[in-house]
Amino acid sequence: MRFVVMFLVWILPLGAADLTLTIEPRWAGKSLAVPSGEVVTMAGQTLKITRLTALVSEVALGRADGGLVRLPGQYGVIDAESGRLAVELRGVPEGDYVGLELVVGLPPDVNHGDPGRWPPGHALNPLVNGLHWGWQGGYVFLALEGKWRAAASGAGRGFSYHLATDVRAIPVRFAAEFKVERATTVSLAFDLARVLRDAKLAADDGSESTHSGKGDALAAQLAQAAQRAWFWLEARATTATVQPRQNKPEREGPATPWAFTVPAGFPQPALPDDNPLTVEGVALGRKLFSEVRLSGNGTQSCASCHAPERAFSDAVALSRGAEGAAGGRNAMPLFNLAWSPSFAWDGSKPRVRDQAAAAMTNPIEMHAEPARVVVELGKDAQLGDAFMAAFGSREITTERIGLALEQYLLTTVSADSKFDRSLRGEVVLTEQEQAGFALFVTEYDPVRGKRGADCFHCHGGALFSDQGFKNNGLDLVSRDRGRALVTDQAADAGKFKTPSLRNVAVTGPYMHDGRFATLEEVVAHYDHGVKRAAALDPNLAKHPDAGLGLTTAEQAALVAFLKTLTDAHFAPKVHSSPSQ
Repeated sequence: MRFVVMFLVWILPLGAADLTLTIEPRWAGKSLAVPSGEVVTMAGQTLKITRLTALVSEVALGRADGGLVRLPGQYGVIDAESGRLAVELRGVPEGDYVGLELVVGLPPDVNHGDPGRWPPGHALNPLVNGLHWGWQGGYVFLALEGKWRAAASGAGRGFSYHLATDVRAIPVRFAAEFKVERATTVSLAFDLARVLRDAKLAADDGSESTHSGKGDALAAQLAQAAQRAWFWLEARATTATVQPRQNKPEREGPATPWAFTVPAGFPQPALPDDNPLTVEGVALGRKLFSEVRLSGNGTQSCASCHAPERAFSDAVALSRGAEGAAGGRNAMPLFNLAWSPSFAWDGSKPRVRDQAAAAMTNPIEMHAEPARVVVELGKDAQLGDAFMAAFGSREITTERIGLALEQYLLTTVSADSKFDRSLRGEVVLTEQEQAGFALFVTEYDPVRGKRGADCFHCHGGALFSDQGFKNNGLDLVSRDRGRALVTDQAADAGKFKTPSLRNVAVTGPYMHDGRFATLEEVVAHYDHGVKRAAALDPNLAKHPDAGLGLTTAEQAALVAFLKTLTDAHFAPKVHSSPSQ
């Protein structure tokens, strides 16, 4: 018994600390911002890095006696473009250590588990990391993408390296003496020049991409290089951060909670803490969505440009505002907004309420004066009752209008298409639809025997959108700067938010400016109409100049599959005549 007691005292920590791993991307020893400027490999090729994202797990700390302190169940994601370069670890025993281990990747049971179980904000929530392969199964462990050119005058092309599958987990080990005491930060470097040192990129020979298929030598080569690209920088004591307090909800009385249900296969959304969904708030928002008094001249409501029966979209390329002026962009459909991290084609609005307020006050759209809207709505006794039910008082404010609209729009969930029903085993897709789905989820990589349409890179997973911003080659130089209007970065020129393809058959015309009237035109664009813009997404830039070369039958199959994504609750109702 004495031996057992002594052993327990040895393994139980006297104190537990927070340990932060910070990762600095580098190129040849120098700090590297992503998206990067031009860098040159040892082979003399000029590159630009546009994406570095990776998952970290199985962190362990080595003791001088050879033992390991493992931290199971703790995961991290690094994403250089967004500046997320820290992995937070909790409950680390204080003490002296001589080494650290981590894995770029995930244990097999976690890799193949249900991604919908991870809470909002968790590193393994697909909305956080953007690395889950959807129906492909499992996560991408390391995504490295960019542009390249063989000579100073060469045309820009893309490369897309996705290391995945259980055999591609990358163990990394450091030998270094350090102390963990209270809050501690360990700084590491990941040198991409070492990862790409032996890469010899050439057009259309398979060197521009890997998706870690069985027997893919390039994936194995990159994984080995990535293992050798990590460096220890330092360990230091730090000050623990204090999380800011959340704003209190705008409510003065009781209300009935809305039962928000996450559909099977969907990730957990981050619903706003300061605007919890209630039955009364949603009802008020639904009423306000069709309220023409939200416009300056009392002629237009939100529903005027976002028709519920068209998945909350418009049937025209550019909607006209309350005073007849045409807008500059196509009206986006409004469903599954609970899973979106930002709103508008350029992502300029962080919350639904912000986008709603912008539409009301925009002089080309509803052109309303907020104070006047409040006065007009205040004359309606029944509306006052609705505000009382939702917020506990009859006071009408522009803030409450936005909150109510946000509550309503966050409940517009679309997850009951023919495709969804086929996944549930309720219906079977036709042979043509199945062929379209196969093209949709298969990369274009004829060197490795794969000839697909590569749609899943941007439109994969249950949401059919990666929620990112992409330049999809509509123009060599876009007249609308898109995301660059928000970030003021040249690398974001002509980038627009990836729209969901759910209900796409009823949300045309398509693209940010509504230039394509039909799905056939959209498919034709991606097959052979992509223009090599400077900011073209690497997953498109790696395709041949002549395009994918899909046959007429293959393009028709893609369109047939896209039509299976229509949810009857968000589509025009077809009524039979009395004689039928």
